[in-house]
Amino acid sequence: MADIELVGDDDGVVVVGDRSAIERFLDHAGLLTRARDFDLGKLSNAVNAGADVLTTVSGVVEQSAMYLKLTPESAKRLKDAGGLMKTKTKGVSHAMLGETGQTSLKWLQVEDGTASLLTNPAVLSVVGGLLSQFAQQAEAQELRALLINIDEKLDDVRRAQRDTVLARMKRAGEAIKEAMTLREHGGDPRTLWDKVNGESSTILNVQEEALLALRALADKVDGKRTTGELKKVAKGIEREVSVHLAVLARCFELLDEFRVVELDHVLATAPQNLEGHRRGLAAARDERRAGVLNHTSRLMVQMDAAGGIANENIILHARAAQSVVDSLNCTAEVVDDFRALFGVESARDVLRATPWREAVRDPQQRKAAGKEVGQKALIGFGVAGAVVLPAAVALSKNGSKPGA
Repeated sequence: MADIELVGDDDGVVVVGDRSAIERFLDHAGLLTRARDFDLGKLSNAVNAGADVLTTVSGVVEQSAMYLKLTPESAKRLKDAGGLMKTKTKGVSHAMLGETGQTSLKWLQVEDGTASLLTNPAVLSVVGGLLSQFAQQAEAQELRALLINIDEKLDDVRRAQRDTVLARMKRAGEAIKEAMTLREHGGDPRTLWDKVNGESSTILNVQEEALLALRALADKVDGKRTTGELKKVAKGIEREVSVHLAVLARCFELLDEFRVVELDHVLATAPQNLEGHRRGLAAARDERRAGVLNHTSRLMVQMDAAGGIANENIILHARAAQSVVDSLNCTAEVVDDFRALFGVESARDVLRATPWREAVRDPQQRKAAGKEVGQKALIGFGVAGAVVLPAAVALSKNGSKPGA
């Protein structure tokens, strides 16, 4: 067998082989500090097959293993090293490595032949289930860290608002926490499942309500065209979005841990169905993620549009426009932190409010200001409104600027 074998799916990769070779490979790829120990011991209990497969399992269990969550960066590094080849087990890929020297590793031709222990379908199925569990545990830990970060940004009123919603999931959270604690101490998978079975419906209901709340925030921006309206709406969204994202993060955290217990139950009671169950859970999780990402994307599209409108009306509404831009950037920061947990990197730049002097020199800005002044004059602002724009232009010569 090659010195190292890699088995992975969309969520992560497990590196199996001699411990020192694993560490050299991960260190060479700059990924060692991100890897975690991966327990292969469950393979012996989970694989129910003939003697040849059990012999294979024994060979695998004797190896060391480390798990690496795939981020865009780590996935690129592994791809640059040679990539993984798809196996007959849907969604699971494999590669083998050989050593060329004491300190360097070289990718061999990627293969899934008989030389590999891990390409046995029965073994791959269980490894795929273990990968799913590790990925969901890793995500749950990151979501807890995000919740701590969000909590620091919430005032007392918003923290109470969030806690009121989360209280509805208290029973589910306590049951899942107890099950995960017992699992860490080798608890019986069937008993653990009895403790949490049925709790997911509560979590999913709260999650759906949080998504509807995000959609409502995006709808608030629709139809707002004046800078004053946008300032008020943007401030409101900035205050509310952290609450709803905190609720969603907690929902995902609990669902991740719930699925860990669920997969343990399938491993113990129906290992022959593990592969299909794992794929089904992955599809359901992807669908939930897509829903959240679509709602946050729509919100940021609406917020960016609001920022654009505000930035086109600097001459008459400099302070209000700056407020809109500030709220937009604060909202985007929270949303980007949340989306990063699901492997979505932000492609947007921090919005910058156009300086007032620069706006005065911009023909489009002057046109927008002139149009607004003209409209105000028509509805009763009279001469006082009509002189605002000329006065603004004159004031730019001595460094002054009008109010919001």
